[in-house]
Amino acid sequence: MLSMEAMPPLMFGGLVLFLLIGFPVAFSLSAVGLFFGLVSIELGFFTAQYLHNLPLRVFGIMSNELLLAIPFFTLMGAILERCGLAEDLLEGTGQLFGALPGGLAYAVVIVGAILGAITGTVAASVIAMGMISLPVMMRYGYDHRLIAGVIAASGTITQVIPPSLVLIVLADQLGRSVGDMYLGAIGPSILQTLLFLADILGLSLVRPDKMPPLPPEARTLHGWPLIRRVLWGMVPSIALIFLVLGTIFMGLATPTEAGAMGAVGAIGLAAMHGRLSWVLVRQGMGTTMRITAMVIFILIGSTVFSLVFQGVDGSLWIEHLLSGLPGGQTGFLVFVNIFIFFLAFFLDFFEIAFIVVPLLAPVAQKLGIDLVWFGVLLCVNMQTSFMHPPFGFALFYLRGIAPPEMKSRDIYWGAVPWLCLQLVLVAIVILWPEAVLYWIDTGPKVDPATVRIDIPLPDLSAPPIEVPPPVFR
Repeated sequence: MLSMEAMPPLMFGGLVLFLLIGFPVAFSLSAVGLFFGLVSIELGFFTAQYLHNLPLRVFGIMSNELLLAIPFFTLMGAILERCGLAEDLLEGTGQLFGALPGGLAYAVVIVGAILGAITGTVAASVIAMGMISLPVMMRYGYDHRLIAGVIAASGTITQVIPPSLVLIVLADQLGRSVGDMYLGAIGPSILQTLLFLADILGLSLVRPDKMPPLPPEARTLHGWPLIRRVLWGMVPSIALIFLVLGTIFMGLATPTEAGAMGAVGAIGLAAMHGRLSWVLVRQGMGTTMRITAMVIFILIGSTVFSLVFQGVDGSLWIEHLLSGLPGGQTGFLVFVNIFIFFLAFFLDFFEIAFIVVPLLAPVAQKLGIDLVWFGVLLCVNMQTSFMHPPFGFALFYLRGIAPPEMKSRDIYWGAVPWLCLQLVLVAIVILWPEAVLYWIDTGPKVDPATVRIDIPLPDLSAPPIEVPPPVFR
């Protein structure tokens, strides 16, 4: 006879088994949740009426206005991927740094950060950067492993830099505002870009033969044509970044409204570059439909699983399991980051955010961990999922557009140094929480125990009631 205490580990093990078989994540979550829900009803762990909450939770997902930001930002990224903005940015920046060893690598990282701040999707950044910069870097003698690593890494900056889609999902799962998550991600985004640039600088000093400067005949822009080309790529991008992020940070728009303005701005940029067409819009809408449908189905599956999981006290099982780790907060954070790092070999960031984060958040809050900082830390860690050889999605995207002369082993080995830099960023965020919290206005810190009220309060006691003497007749 199964006990209620055995149900949570059995549910978790069943989900892992389905995922290892390769069954789609959304349907795995739903199937495991419904199966164990029926078993729990038969065994009397909860009544059938408990599952009546499921339609209400699904309706809550469909009516969640915050999730509307996902299709808007996805449409914005899909259109910008094809509108020629990345070409203009990379051409001007490449000419600007072309005389330096590693100049094209600097340009790829800088443009990747800018493109990430206006697309919000890793796939769009990696594919766009790969198609534009990979042939140029190969033509001028860059090392194949360096090319693969820098292109894949520059695309994954998108995972952390606002308006990252995963930050929206994490904000929803952690019950925190998207604006705070975006503000908290500013510091790690800057640090990651600087780490990548510092790595290129160090390698250019030690092995300049791996990244030669552009030959003089390739540096065709000088003076005012060069400045004009750089500004033509930068200024519209900065304007769109302010339109999307600035309105959120200033409190002028919600993330959903800012995403809608970003989609309109992306259409405007496509028109500026002369590439706006019905074909482009239709392709962008098709990509948006596929990604949005995937997210919603995973979210519905996760709510089926989590409802049954909570019904058999799975949250208490997780809490007892993780809060009892040695080392308190430190032990919890070490375990969680190692767990997420290895889980990212098999699951993408949406699946981790919907399956694992709701289980970890209550324990983190009970241990006194700031949930915004915790969410940004998880986002930085989940970023490594795109660079894991051989399963990283960024490596898959790059393999799909790389020429035959770039071998798969070059892509995989080229990703390793940049994966290590991402782990360095995880360590920095853990050891230096101000990298995240510095940008967030948490308000004045007041200890309620020190508050004194010196103003005399009025006497609120009721006046005495005078009872008249009895009258005898």
